Amino acid sequence: MRWTVHGERQIYANPWVNLWLADVQQPDGLRFEHHVVRMRHLAVAAVVDDRKRVLMMWRHRFVTDTWGWELPMGLIEEGESPEQTAAREVEEETGWRVAALKPLLYAQPANGITDSEHHFFRADGATYAGPPVELNEADRIEWVPLAEVRGMIDRREVVSGASLNALLYVLLDEATAGPGA
Repeated sequence: MRWTVHGERQIYANPWVNLWLADVQQPDGLRFEHHVVRMRHLAVAAVVDDRKRVLMMWRHRFVTDTWGWELPMGLIEEGESPEQTAAREVEEETGWRVAALKPLLYAQPANGITDSEHHFFRADGATYAGPPVELNEADRIEWVPLAEVRGMIDRREVVSGASLNALLYVLLDEATAGPGA
């Protein structure tokens, strides 16, 4: 059943997040204002090497005051494709350069409140290009064996929704692709 949008008005704006009030009507006739968070879209890269390790970053998130392992990711810049963003973020945040990326999946992580789109990619292999230029992103950058990822998730060492989506898809790929894939 489709809701009707009678209009929207912006109540807060900045380059990172915009808050809108939408005048909506549900199919049962109830009409009210619903908050909508409009955000720039995100690109995420899972880089897997020939030893079945994934490139990850150990980082602190001040909002939740927690530490965790994450994949390289970032907001898509104006004029940039999601794939270009993913490749740029890998190099800026880790110092590794990917040659090619293939799409993994697309998600709308909270489509009842935000229009944020997440584009996920996989790179098979990378070349070290030098130290990361983004110095505030991670305490450590490591190649983590895929065999350890499930345990890390179970121990809540990986909690970022974007990282979880990509990692679970990579693990699914590895489990279903068969040997030598």
